[in-house]
Amino acid sequence: MLRKSKTDRSLRDNLLLASSTATVSGITNVAGMVAFLAFTSNVTGHVATMSKHLVEQNFGEILVFAVWLLMFFAGAFLSSFIVRSMEGKSYYRAHATPIIIEIVILLFVAIYGHNFYRETDTEREIVIAATLFCMGLQNSLVSVISGGLIKTSHLTGLFTDLGGDISDWLHPKVETTELIRNKIRIRFTVLGFYFLGGIIGGYFFNLYEFGIFYVVPIILATILYYDISTVALKKLTSRLARAR
Repeated sequence: MLRKSKTDRSLRDNLLLASSTATVSGITNVAGMVAFLAFTSNVTGHVATMSKHLVEQNFGEILVFAVWLLMFFAGAFLSSFIVRSMEGKSYYRAHATPIIIEIVILLFVAIYGHNFYRETDTEREIVIAATLFCMGLQNSLVSVISGGLIKTSHLTGLFTDLGGDISDWLHPKVETTELIRNKIRIRFTVLGFYFLGGIIGGYFFNLYEFGIFYVVPIILATILYYDISTVALKKLTSRLARAR
């Protein structure tokens, strides 16, 4: 999932990346909404709420929402900067580094929330900011890896792209190609797994509270391990073939 450039990726690579990261986004957003009553995987709602506070001149709240927007932006910026800086040496390292950062921060959220969180406003604002930073990291990463095809932290753009793709697929003047069909498969995969992640996040937060946030780093670690295990399996198969 991580060791190929955007031009060398197969449909299977993109479907695996889309399903795993969309699940992460769904869990994070819904669990964050239940825990903090705030979106933690996208910024659309935060922009609308900040506009409301601007009208009402709630300057303290304006500052909080501005920081949240900045954190999502900072995550996206850092992820893209890391990939561009490292991809000449190793695509896997370039793509894995933002995920490792995301794992570390979300483990902090899980541990702090599970053991120390006292529901103060300051704690809530810091944890939301950390989570938004992680979603900025992830959204930028999967977009860069897939050449803009996959975005998993919000669904507004997804439905826009899906509407355009299905229009092309059904329109009599547009030739239906494998590329269009693959795009539609990927869009529905993101939608389905985001929805699944949301169900998992909401249901299990009610049972285990912040314990659900331990699941997210496990999914991300599985993404890292997938490429390592695939390469190791290919090397083992090659050695066995030569031994024969």
